[in-house]
Amino acid sequence: MEKLIAYYTQNSGAYWGYVGQHLLLSLQALVLALCIGLPLGYGVYKKERLRQAAIFFTQGSRVIPSLGVLFVLIPLVGVGRLPALIALILLGIPPVLLNTVVGFSQVPSILSETGRGLGMNRRQLLFRVLFPLALPSILTGVKIALVEIIASASLAAYIGAGGLGTLIITGLGLYRYELIALGGGSVTLLALAVMLLFDFLIGCHAKRLI
Repeated sequence: MEKLIAYYTQNSGAYWGYVGQHLLLSLQALVLALCIGLPLGYGVYKKERLRQAAIFFTQGSRVIPSLGVLFVLIPLVGVGRLPALIALILLGIPPVLLNTVVGFSQVPSILSETGRGLGMNRRQLLFRVLFPLALPSILTGVKIALVEIIASASLAAYIGAGGLGTLIITGLGLYRYELIALGGGSVTLLALAVMLLFDFLIGCHAKRLI
């Protein structure tokens, strides 16, 4: 603990730089995963075959290790942030897609019919009825995606993308366990903070629906 405190005292600027890199990479990956997963989930949830294909894709993609994806991408796009970003996007899409499909599928059809009976067009039906009711499931998917992205972003340091993984890799190489503890502990705290934040948001939205 003394070594960890001493390192932070002497290198706090570098540490927060790693935190910033980690968060920026994670949030960029999440936003792009949402841009792909949300429209795709909404587009397939009514179509049985496409819905089953989407579920099969999400389940199959979860068994692919992130590190393996990174190494596959290196010959194609080189090293640095780009292959790390692509790998994290691919990691984030499945939970967003699956929970979007589940969320929209669980909305009772009677509510859609009632909305149409009230004269709502397709856009109004989506944003006033379907999306608010599907939002808890969608937020759960976003939470899972972001937690997995934050955890896996540590591997990005292996290909020069920076982030808190740099501390972990440096600590492993130099047998400096304070760096491993600082890097790994910070990633754990970030993931825990994300889980608590999204649980709070889901709870608040559930109270509004009640």
